[in-house]
Amino acid sequence: MAETEDFAARIAAAYTSSGPALELGRGMLGGTTHPGATVRLPAAMANRHGLIAGATGTGKTKTLQLLAEQLSAIGVPVFAADMKGDLAGLSAPGEENDKVKSRVTELGVEWTPTGYPVEFLALGGLGPGVPVRATMASFGPQLLAKVLGCNETQASSLTLVFAYAEQKELALLDLADLRATLQYLVSDEGKAELKTIGGLSTQTAGVLLRKLVELEAQGGEAFFGEPELEVADLMRTTPDGKGIISCLELAAVADKPKLFSTFLMWLLAELFEALPEVGDLDKPKLVFFFDEAHLLFADASKEFLDQVAQTVRLIRSKGVGVFFVTQLPDDVPGEILAQLGNRVQHALRAFTPRDAKALKAAVTTYPKTSDYDLEEDLTQLGTGEAMITILSERGAPTPVVWTKLCPPTSLMAAIPTDSVTNAAKASQLWARYAEEIDRESARELLEAKVAAATAPPAAPPADKAEPKESGKRSKPGKSDSAVVDYLKSREGRSMMNTVVKGVFGMLKKKR
Repeated sequence: MAETEDFAARIAAAYTSSGPALELGRGMLGGTTHPGATVRLPAAMANRHGLIAGATGTGKTKTLQLLAEQLSAIGVPVFAADMKGDLAGLSAPGEENDKVKSRVTELGVEWTPTGYPVEFLALGGLGPGVPVRATMASFGPQLLAKVLGCNETQASSLTLVFAYAEQKELALLDLADLRATLQYLVSDEGKAELKTIGGLSTQTAGVLLRKLVELEAQGGEAFFGEPELEVADLMRTTPDGKGIISCLELAAVADKPKLFSTFLMWLLAELFEALPEVGDLDKPKLVFFFDEAHLLFADASKEFLDQVAQTVRLIRSKGVGVFFVTQLPDDVPGEILAQLGNRVQHALRAFTPRDAKALKAAVTTYPKTSDYDLEEDLTQLGTGEAMITILSERGAPTPVVWTKLCPPTSLMAAIPTDSVTNAAKASQLWARYAEEIDRESARELLEAKVAAATAPPAAPPADKAEPKESGKRSKPGKSDSAVVDYLKSREGRSMMNTVVKGVFGMLKKKR
């Protein structure tokens, strides 16, 4: 191990920042905390993306909370997925206790309980928060294929259906629209059009329809629709200059991992499409925390992974930083992991062969250090401690440092659900997003098209009825006198015979 005398000075120099910075904690060496070994993340490097990893219970969420509140304090908006509801505590001042007192004393830092501006969101209103939705069209076939668990053939067929809807100007807004489009294409009325798009069999369409029904049963219909979330609403600041922290409350949909993880990817893609190029900034325009990142990459196709990798690589120049939060570093594919310049690695456990392999892989991704035996020390980290390396202001990796992290100044616990609901309803976003809009879209247009195709032909206009007496219609060109018509009828002739017989009978009697 290196001499400890210059440890604090070396670390402080390596982690210095000329501009605004996020204070992470103090360096440790040989089990001793060095208050002078200040570990900071320059705000200008926060858009170089990052990884927060570690086993359950090691402090990943508190690290996320620490970063989020400091970003907010310097005017950077934050988006974070709140898996368990405890990030809601960002809105309330922290509570001082013996553990907090002990840590701030050991680190030599100031600690003032502080609450931060938080906007609570919920997927389609599933859970407390302002309902947020996305239209089916903007979600796109590739992300939807990931949600539905489609194979390659089904995913390509889904792409064809989306292309058909766009060509025919059929707005795909929700699950009902996509389901109606698929049903139309395999119906008698739509089979001819099915042939024109090619590559979509009725069997594949049937499988996709069943998958849509399953997604609907899981609550997916609440998420897709209008009004669609505008990314500008995630990039707001308060009048006093603090960045607003948008917490997506996911506890109510924790059993729908594909849905919410893919929604986070949709949101990241929307940010990429909407934001202009800005280059390097003193601080990011937005920092995005992607919690439970392993759910996004599970069973993902190569095309999907390529899309994620490209988005992460290019969104840096849009002023957006992305931090993936997960348990093991290898939960994130290599091509994406290589782009994450800021690493906060909490304790890893080597209880299984996979854990041991992940531990060895994690060690290889860190700069070489003579201060620590990383393979051993990564398993010895305590709660609220992490091995950290970041990108310095000049863009080079900093030395690895065992860091005792600062405690967040906001509440490190959940707040009552009623408080979250009331805060959401008091938000200026509630009036914009709370009520779902159901305008004319693919479903209504296709229903009208089928109705028009199956309606019976209209009857020709009837001739103007002529006067009738006996029920027998008079012939054209004859007298239209009702009396003459009657006398010519069978009944009229019978009556005349009776009258004539009667007259002759009276004459015979008289004679």
